[in-house]
Amino acid sequence: MAYEVFSIRKHCPGISDREVIKLVKTKKALLITEDKDFGELVFAHNIKDCSVILLRYEKSDFEQIKKNLVKALQIYYKDPHHYFITITKDKTRVRNL
Repeated sequence: MAYEVFSIRKHCPGISDREVIKLVKTKKALLITEDKDFGELVFAHNIKDCSVILLRYEKSDFEQIKKNLVKALQIYYKDPHHYFITITKDKTRVRNL
């Protein structure tokens, strides 16, 4: 399966987290991030109309994280529902938004 990737760092460096969320909504995209601030933003401000995948790992866990991310993308990439997904080396936690 092929995925379209849009890099915030490359195309919109320096925009705020709220602007990132707005861009994700506009593009009907799924945000993949290592920034825990997005969890606070989504839940504290009750954002329900975008999906976020938060990657939490140590550098040595990267290969396993990559495998877990691919599995999550296969399941949730085109899903019309919105989720906050946290991926660690040992598990993937999915919360409906």
